[in-house]
Amino acid sequence: MVKPLVIVPPVLFAGLAAMFLLGMNRDDPDALPSAFAGQEAPPVVLTALGDGAPFTDETLRDGEVKLVNYWASWCAPCRVEHPNLSLLQEEGVPIYGINYKDDPEKALAFLEELGNPYEALGADASGRTALDWGLYGVPETYVIDGDGMVVLRFAGPLTQRVIEEKIRPAMAKAAE
Repeated sequence: MVKPLVIVPPVLFAGLAAMFLLGMNRDDPDALPSAFAGQEAPPVVLTALGDGAPFTDETLRDGEVKLVNYWASWCAPCRVEHPNLSLLQEEGVPIYGINYKDDPEKALAFLEELGNPYEALGADASGRTALDWGLYGVPETYVIDGDGMVVLRFAGPLTQRVIEEKIRPAMAKAAE
């Protein structure tokens, strides 16, 4: 007769292995759920970073499709995506930056070194705005339609592939 305690560990292991296997075979492992897709962008409460005034909620509802990009100078993937943000800026895509929990001097030095692709930017030193937006980490980019609705949220660095396969289609949808 087999004792139940002998069967339990292998059954638990098999169940966990099946869950991990299913999780690894998702269609898009980088896709994170966004409670805000299809809803209004949460309010932005930012402080100035540098000389310019931070953007406001009204900016997000100005009739233009735009990107909102969370970034930080201490974030290595932010450095990787920065040239792609600059290319989007050169194309005329309005990008609004939110510097997340960063030292203002280091953030400004980052922009001085790599260039500033942002129409306007502000600092979220406490992380309160990021919390309201459901931020997982930096970098994270949102496509916002002209009415201030979130069309897409992308967590991770914007690569050329991500821009072509996710960001541009979301911007086209936002412009409809």
